[in-house]
Amino acid sequence: MLKTELNEIMIEAGTFLNEEQCRKLKRILESKLENNELIRTEINFLEMFISAKRIEGCSEKTLHYYESTIRNMLKSVGKNEQSITTEDLRLYLDSYQRSGSISKVTLDNVRRILSSFFSWLEDEDYIQKSPVRRIHKVKTGKTVKETYTDESLEIMRDHCDNIRDLAMIDLLASTGIRVGELVKLNRKDIDFENRECIVFGKGNKERKVYFDARTKIHLQRYIDERTDESDALFVSLLKPFDRLQISGVEIRLRKIGRELNLHKVHPHKFRRTLATVAIDKGMPIEQVQQLLGHQSIDTTLQYAMVNQNNVKDSHRRFIG
Repeated sequence: MLKTELNEIMIEAGTFLNEEQCRKLKRILESKLENNELIRTEINFLEMFISAKRIEGCSEKTLHYYESTIRNMLKSVGKNEQSITTEDLRLYLDSYQRSGSISKVTLDNVRRILSSFFSWLEDEDYIQKSPVRRIHKVKTGKTVKETYTDESLEIMRDHCDNIRDLAMIDLLASTGIRVGELVKLNRKDIDFENRECIVFGKGNKERKVYFDARTKIHLQRYIDERTDESDALFVSLLKPFDRLQISGVEIRLRKIGRELNLHKVHPHKFRRTLATVAIDKGMPIEQVQQLLGHQSIDTTLQYAMVNQNNVKDSHRRFIG
C-alpha cells in the first residue's frame, strides 16, 4: 500500500519537478520510510534484482547462485538492504571466509555478486551509494592451469570406440566452445561447406566458431551413421537417443581419462588449450577473445597460459 502511494506521489511530483529533483525527493521519502515494516516487507529488492538479471539473459543456474549468495548475506547481516553498511559486509565476508575452507576465488565471487546487487540498487535509486564500493577485489594467487598436450589429444582420439566421442573431442578441441554450448547445438547449426557453426554463449549471446578439416570429416561420418530423428547434434548412444547433457559429456570424458591414466580430463580443458595454442602461435588476443566469446579481455588472458619455452625464446631474441 505504501509503495503504491509513494509511486502516486512521484507521479504527481513529476508534473512540477524535473528529473533530478524527483530522484532526490524519492530518496528522501524512502530514507524516511526505510524503518517502516510495511514498506520493507512490500519491496522485495532481491526478487526485483533477479528479475532484472533474468531479463539481461542470465541463465537459471547463474540466477540461482546469485539469489542464494545474496539471501545468505541478508540472513547473516540481519538488516534490510537500505541499512547495510560497508562494515557490515566486511564483517560478513571475513566471517564467511573463516567459517570454512573456501578459496579466495570463491570469496571474491561472493564479493562480485554483492557488488552487482548493491550497484543495481544504487542505479535504481534505492540507495545513495553501494556499500561494496570500498571493498576491494580479493587477491587470489595465480595458479598455472593445465592444458592438453598434442600427444594427449591424439591418445584420446585413438582410444575412442565410437564415432560420436571422436567427433565430440574434435569439435571441443578445434573450436574451444563451452560444454554448455556444445550440448545445445543442433544438426542444422553446422555449416560443413564453410566449416563453421553458430553457438549461443553466456547471456544467450550469439557468435560464430570454426572447426578444422578433421572435425568436419568425423562430424559428417557421425551424422551419416545416425539412425535417430533427433535434431540434436550429439545424442546418447542408446535408445531413445536423447540429447546429450553436460553431465553426460563430463562423465564420458572422465571415463576416457581414467582408462588412459590422463590427468584431469574435462571439457573446459579443451577451451583453455585452444586459447593457449592460439596465443602461442601469434593470434591477436582480441581475436582469441572473440573466438571464445569473452566479454572481458582479462578473462581471455586468464584462460591462456603462455608457453614458457616461447617466453624464453622471445627473451633471447629481443633482450639477449
